[in-house]
Amino acid sequence: MAAHNHYTLHLPLTLASILVLLFTAVSAIPNKSLRSIVKELNEEGPYLGLITVYPPEENAFFSTNSFKPHPTHPYVDLSGRRFRAGKVEGKKVIYVKCGIGMVNAAAATQQMLDLFDVTGVVHFGIAGNANGSLSIGDVTIPRQLVQTGLWDWLNPNSTLPASDAAVLEIERYNVPEGGSNRLGRIGYNTEQNPSNAQRTIWFNTSKHWLRLASNLPGVKLERCVNSSLCLSQQPKLLVGLKGSTSNIFIDNAAYREFLFQTFGISSVDMESAAVVETTVSSGFPVIVIRGLSDLAGAQRGQNVIGLFGPLAALNTANVVNQFVKSLPPDTTAGN
Repeated sequence: MAAHNHYTLHLPLTLASILVLLFTAVSAIPNKSLRSIVKELNEEGPYLGLITVYPPEENAFFSTNSFKPHPTHPYVDLSGRRFRAGKVEGKKVIYVKCGIGMVNAAAATQQMLDLFDVTGVVHFGIAGNANGSLSIGDVTIPRQLVQTGLWDWLNPNSTLPASDAAVLEIERYNVPEGGSNRLGRIGYNTEQNPSNAQRTIWFNTSKHWLRLASNLPGVKLERCVNSSLCLSQQPKLLVGLKGSTSNIFIDNAAYREFLFQTFGISSVDMESAAVVETTVSSGFPVIVIRGLSDLAGAQRGQNVIGLFGPLAALNTANVVNQFVKSLPPDTTAGN
């Protein structure tokens, strides 16, 4: 189900349901002091949820000085994660660094939605570039994410399950060509919605937030890491493409090309689809903002994420700040 439809269906129940769920979830926090802090913060809500992944992205975000901590409760540590309360561009936010991978992403997102009075989620970070027409330093805001880590590793002589949306024939990549490959084939399975029998491979971000992102005023995207290391062209912001997520760091040209040709994706990362699926299934709007840090294996030599990752993270943070600024004061109008 598309994100905007899911959110609309939940809208009549949002206020009562969220209050009940928040009270129940907060009451389950074992530490009385932490429970009191979360309760006080929620009384000052609602908030916009901000979720990034790992330290380089967090460092870039904080380096913009856009985040202004809450004066009395700047953070609360819950289940090993630090949830920070404050404001960005005048909007109240709860921010968390989720950690690498889909399990971390889904867990942190669900924890945020369960414990805090949030109106929607902005997920951001860096990603590999799987589209030859894009460049390192570009920032992409995808309209759809595909989960490409749900595999059926097939017997070479078996048939493709009906629920699989694509297949990777490993023997096609033998060098030299010809002969069988005992690794066989990988079928790309679809997710099943736990509330019904529907299966899907694509997860949609909020249409209204995508429209807002498409009309952002000029965002400053940096071209140079320092005076001696610059990109060959000025980075750009692209809205409405497709991205993929799996628990795989992709640094392989052949696999990158397979993903692009099969799914039409432009970015590859390890968290976004998990954040989107978790947020949408809870009935909230969500948007993903990812800066392209490397070529996912299409480069010659070593991956350049170490060189251009900080630049991509900074460009992403600047787009996040501009997007948050563009949101209306009532961020519940996010879908």
